[in-house]
Amino acid sequence: MQVSASIFKAYDIRGIVPSTVTPEVARALGRAFGTVAFAQGEKTVAVGRDGRLSGPSLSQALMDGLQEAGITVIDVGMVTTPLLYFAANTLCNSGIQVTGSHNPKDYNGFKMVLGGRAIYGDDIQNLRTIMEAESWVLQAGGQRQTADVLPAYVARIVGDIKLARPMKIVVDCGNGVAGASAPAIFRAIGCEVTELFSEVDGNFPNHHPDPSKPENLKDVIAALKSGDAELGLAFDGDGDRLGIVTKDGTNIYPDRQMMLFAQDVLSRVPGGTIVFDVKCSQRLAPAIEAAGGKALMFKTGHSLIKAKMKEINSPLGGEMSGHIFFKERWFGFDDGTYAGARLLEIVSKAADASAVLNALPTSFSTPELNVKCHEGEPHGLVDQLVALASPAGTGAAPVVRAAIAAGQATLNPIDGLRVDWSDGFGLIRASNTTPVLVLRFEGHTQAALERIQAAMLELLHAVKPDASFAEAAH
Repeated sequence: MQVSASIFKAYDIRGIVPSTVTPEVARALGRAFGTVAFAQGEKTVAVGRDGRLSGPSLSQALMDGLQEAGITVIDVGMVTTPLLYFAANTLCNSGIQVTGSHNPKDYNGFKMVLGGRAIYGDDIQNLRTIMEAESWVLQAGGQRQTADVLPAYVARIVGDIKLARPMKIVVDCGNGVAGASAPAIFRAIGCEVTELFSEVDGNFPNHHPDPSKPENLKDVIAALKSGDAELGLAFDGDGDRLGIVTKDGTNIYPDRQMMLFAQDVLSRVPGGTIVFDVKCSQRLAPAIEAAGGKALMFKTGHSLIKAKMKEINSPLGGEMSGHIFFKERWFGFDDGTYAGARLLEIVSKAADASAVLNALPTSFSTPELNVKCHEGEPHGLVDQLVALASPAGTGAAPVVRAAIAAGQATLNPIDGLRVDWSDGFGLIRASNTTPVLVLRFEGHTQAALERIQAAMLELLHAVKPDASFAEAAH
């Protein structure tokens, strides 16, 4: 079978419909995934889809392929990715969500859970090998049933979350699939909700559903200013990421949200290890430690964070991109609606929710910046950067290397090159999904930010003289 290698990403399968993702690809994936699942003793797979226009045809083909591999399919219909994860935690152990996540409207793809773990890396490439070789095993016995998982999911959240007082909030679902469930859940836990763009529409007619981009929060900010709601919540296209905006229009980035979540979780899990990715603020680890926890910086990627949390029995994890993972009181998967409910539970204890959020430690920082590269180039560039920055390095870019050699800065190569000074950090890493370098700089003061950014860009230009960057497009 001819299938585009470009769709097999680090954490999922994703491409453009119909040029690289088609019903034929979906059916082949069903056959391949079903073969692997059956061999591991997984005979049942839940399947869901987000609100994209290509979702129905792709999910039907996917389910056909799974059945042909002898799998019993539970069709949970149009749901958020967290609702599919919920099904794969309560009805069975495996699932596939047909979703384009936060990509443009002509994209679609597949997020996969096998035997209770999100699959990534080599597991995804193995599926590609089976699809290309058509080496799947087809067998009789595959069945299909449907299930409505929303009532159990709502009951689980409503039974878990206790607001200290009623709250008025704005909820912007950006015409993504969260609109079909999130507003009702927030009402059920005691909120008065002003809804923006809850109608699920795969054309995304109002703005793109990606709360990590400031321009997509303009409508929430306007609604907060014109009405009497005290907080704004925004969701991405498939509902696994959360954006938070205070009454005054301040975007509370996920690494600051994590400070609040960590304090709360550690009050019940003293000494717990909180996992976060390399893009997060330098202010986060001290906040975790001050709350009595252990801070563990790890690689970027929702599948990687989930796997690390499971390995070390972490109660909480988070990524700068907006994926928040609660194991304490929840299942350990990323869920924008549940994270929003947990945040409301915490801030409802205060008279002024925005004041609590605005008081969290902050810094001066750049948004995520992208440097375009040739296919296959970014990881090699990162290796050169790490070698150049190490004290034994030679040649250009002396500022960073001198700081590290003198003990004024520390080098962390866990995922790219992160260099931490006492007053900020710089990060240059290779994206695992597109051929770009990802840059982020932070300083405790504006001057520190500018100094660190200049030093890191000197280093970057030593290995890629033509590097220029734009604010990351998600």
